[in-house]
Amino acid sequence: MTHTVDVHPLVSPWGRFGLYSFFIDAPEPAIVDTGIASSPTEGMAPALEAIGRRIEDVRWILLTHGHIDHIGGAHALWELTGRRAQVVIHEADAPMLRSRRAHVDEYLAGRGPYLGDPEGEAKVTAATNAVISGEMEPSLLVKGGETISLGGDVTLSVHSIPGHTPGSVAYAIDGRRSVFVGDAVQVHGAANGFPGYTDPAAYRAGLEYVRDEIRPQHLYLGHPYRRADGTPYGVELDAAQAQEAITQSLAIESRVGAAACGCLRAGLQETDSPYSPFAPAAEEIGYRGDPTLEPSPFFTSMHGYRTQHDQNS
Repeated sequence: MTHTVDVHPLVSPWGRFGLYSFFIDAPEPAIVDTGIASSPTEGMAPALEAIGRRIEDVRWILLTHGHIDHIGGAHALWELTGRRAQVVIHEADAPMLRSRRAHVDEYLAGRGPYLGDPEGEAKVTAATNAVISGEMEPSLLVKGGETISLGGDVTLSVHSIPGHTPGSVAYAIDGRRSVFVGDAVQVHGAANGFPGYTDPAAYRAGLEYVRDEIRPQHLYLGHPYRRADGTPYGVELDAAQAQEAITQSLAIESRVGAAACGCLRAGLQETDSPYSPFAPAAEEIGYRGDPTLEPSPFFTSMHGYRTQHDQNS
């Protein structure tokens, strides 16, 4: 018997962001990404009830990466399933599921030094305590290349696409090319208006892999990422929109990379600019957003280029 597999977006509120998870209506139902601590009860449960499904019946919790707005609700959702759901994450991002402190350490090692906020560590610590529902050990660690059965003839393939984070993955419903990429296709960024990734070369390679190898017919994004003119995509893209979003993501990475590398070759200069020491890069790109707004993708990406430059020097 061939099962029809429907996918339903589940939206949860969080400040200026809408947090998106996806329900895969398979014999063993799955939810991709979990928002923050309040998302399972405030967003997921009512949305599932509206389509005649129960959160208690979810058997797989599939995490695309380790950021707080994607894993924050994992423990709470797992509890609501009676601890029966299997929790899946890439091994490289698993520390962020196991430990709130890992998110603070990521901040201190990456964007924190550029932001110059003496209260930054305390703010990130408070945020992780507020929005991560619990520290937990994943049920299944993946590396990419695995197949997960959702019951019957429904299977998912796992693809490693690092860049946004070291452990970013795509989950593809086999036979449908329905692909869940979390935040691995950034286009021109989401609410902060800038694409964020920790490893620029890996991010670009991941985009090319999704385009050339997975070739999605349906692409599900973690946020409504924006086109060059600022208008947002939805989070459910058809094949043509997916191709466009990936093409735009590659184009903006090229522009950002050229500006960042030019800045690094010239030598970084500390100034009074809020974009310091990457003010020339921001000017060249024409970026005028607030670089202090968390998760501060401007400095996350600039630090990625700096790391890449230092490794190649």
